[in-house]
Amino acid sequence: MKMKAYVLHGINDLRLEEVKTPKPGEHEVLVKVCAAGICGSDIPRIFQNGTYSFPLIPGHEFAGVVETIGELVDEKWLGKRVGIFPLIPCHKCIPCQNKQYEMCRKYSYLGSRTNGGFAEYVLVPENNLLELPDEVAFEQAAMLEPMAVAIHAIRKSQVRQEQSVAIYGLGTIGLLLCMFLLYEGIQNIFVFGNKEFQKKCALKLGISEENYCNTQEQDVHKWIIDKTNERGVDIFFECVGKNETITQSIYNTAPGGTVQLVGNPAGDIQFEKDVYWKILRNQLTVRGSWNSTFIHELTDDWHYVIQCLMSTKIHPEMFITQKLEFDNLENGLHIMRDKLEDYVKIMMIRECK
Repeated sequence: MKMKAYVLHGINDLRLEEVKTPKPGEHEVLVKVCAAGICGSDIPRIFQNGTYSFPLIPGHEFAGVVETIGELVDEKWLGKRVGIFPLIPCHKCIPCQNKQYEMCRKYSYLGSRTNGGFAEYVLVPENNLLELPDEVAFEQAAMLEPMAVAIHAIRKSQVRQEQSVAIYGLGTIGLLLCMFLLYEGIQNIFVFGNKEFQKKCALKLGISEENYCNTQEQDVHKWIIDKTNERGVDIFFECVGKNETITQSIYNTAPGGTVQLVGNPAGDIQFEKDVYWKILRNQLTVRGSWNSTFIHELTDDWHYVIQCLMSTKIHPEMFITQKLEFDNLENGLHIMRDKLEDYVKIMMIRECK
């Protein structure tokens, strides 16, 4: 049996091919992919840096239906609609023993270290499946991963309702942070973007226009200092991963506040001495956040996101700006790489029952 898949044979060498449909082994299932989102990290992975080995099928934001199951898999999964936690932990290291799978020392990862979701079918460990309620659409479920990343960052920051918050970078994660912070009752939110459509998205969520800063037109430091009576914000979410944006976050966080690093680094990060002094003298907490918790408990990030979706007060699908058929996925990659159109989330959709 053959299937179509986007196979990365080398850097900037992605090919739509017919390949053998994989057969699930022990504790594995074969998932029919019904929706797959393109992550910002897929662009450098495909066009600049490559994956950990070649050939490999990219894609880690996806959802679908369990088509077949391997040995030792619970038969209840057959035919189930599922979301997919893409990180495959080793279950042996100390973080794994503490159920901190997102900090696994020897993890694998769907779409970068093993074959992912830019295919008609994909093998997934049974332990990485999350059954979807009927009310959750596949396109919503394909955004579970970035939503859980946003929730994980919020939980790490320990933000409280009375605190002031800033978000630098209004890509998918930054906008999802806005959505969830507002859902959690955080009202004093300042956001920093550089595109008009980002502003429209933020305002549509409920961010006031006076709390939006266009970083191409405004002096960021002067703007936030004016808005906070020269104090800065209590929690600063940095979602870009560049020297200048991390520096701005540190400079504009209030004494005793927290800089929550969320954005993947675009290159080497280096602090100037004055920036380091700012951390010391203002006694800032600089905290990292990566991935999300998924431990098959209602309290983990993924199950919390499902609960939010079930409340019908969260609508991540509003950020899906382009929907593509499977054979046109490369168009979405080129839109993101070459900035051909405005976008937030570009998603491949297949017809599934």
